[in-house]
Amino acid sequence: MKKKKLNYNIALLTLSIFSLFACETHPEAPETVGLGGHEIAVELEPVVQKAIGQPITGSGLIFSDTEARLSFKIGGIIERIYVEEGQSVRKGQLLAKLDLTEISAQVTQALNGMEKAERDLQRIQNLYEKDAATLENVQDLTTALNVAKETHRIASFNQRYAEIRATTSGKIIKKLMNEGELAAPGQPAFYMIDNRQNQWNLEIGLADKDWVKIGIGDLANIQLDAYPGENFQGKIIRMAEGADPSNGTYKVEIQVDPAGKRFAAGLYAEASIKTKQQQTYPIIPIEALVEGHGRQGFVFVPDESKGVRRIAVEIALILDQEIALANSLTGIPAVITKGAAYLTDYSTIKIITPEEGARTAVEGPSEAVSLAK
Repeated sequence: MKKKKLNYNIALLTLSIFSLFACETHPEAPETVGLGGHEIAVELEPVVQKAIGQPITGSGLIFSDTEARLSFKIGGIIERIYVEEGQSVRKGQLLAKLDLTEISAQVTQALNGMEKAERDLQRIQNLYEKDAATLENVQDLTTALNVAKETHRIASFNQRYAEIRATTSGKIIKKLMNEGELAAPGQPAFYMIDNRQNQWNLEIGLADKDWVKIGIGDLANIQLDAYPGENFQGKIIRMAEGADPSNGTYKVEIQVDPAGKRFAAGLYAEASIKTKQQQTYPIIPIEALVEGHGRQGFVFVPDESKGVRRIAVEIALILDQEIALANSLTGIPAVITKGAAYLTDYSTIKIITPEEGARTAVEGPSEAVSLAK
């Protein structure tokens, strides 16, 4: 009998020690003891209304405002290319030229035609003076000579533009053709930028509902993948007045300040445009949100019987430590912040001040019990 009693006492002592250890290693929510049972200590924060200008976002590629697409005026076989990608050039420098065999022949042909028209006109004028030709004959050959002169002028002009020269001092950033290729009239052979390196722009496409909210001169915050964590300032300088037929978006051009950083054409960038139009949102602390999923979530608010109500909310914006809600909280002056994570639809609460909450965090759950007494 004594042995059974001893074993019973040892088992009881072991269970007590295990229970004490479990309580110490798994802290629960701060609770108070009241007449209705366990009450969870919570803090409230007011719901405030704030006017916010929602930013408009878009992405695109950086390009130089001074970028030039250089091409041949006429078509032909490329005979020689004198520069490579990345090479610096000076204004007027010869970059490439066509094989002039065909165009030179056209110039010679036009010159011969002009000389023949001059001889024909001189001969008919002599006959006209001897009454052997009519005035109409003279006028026709005069017109033919003028046509021949213009034909020669066109051929000479084309011969002069059978080569590409740098329009300004700068750098070749892209070579699109090689020697021996057939170049079509106006087909770009080089992309170049001039030496004014600080003129960089970003082009983005916006939906119509976003396009109407912005205007020329609006400021933008620019972020580049090439410089993670750094922000660049921009300003809208041009806006398309019609939609792009290829994708239905409206093109917006933003001038970007490189702030001393090295930019290159084709860098990917994202823009956040600060709009002048503002909208009023209900603002709550971010810690009041529970069970958030995407733009949906819930908040708890106190009711009249020390209980709580769970209310569905939709997130419009996340502002640092606050959340702007898309739906209004009419008739709700405050939401539960600290302690909200421990609540259920059947919880009872005790509202404490931030000062009491700070003391509870320092002194432990025993303080919460003392607050209820």
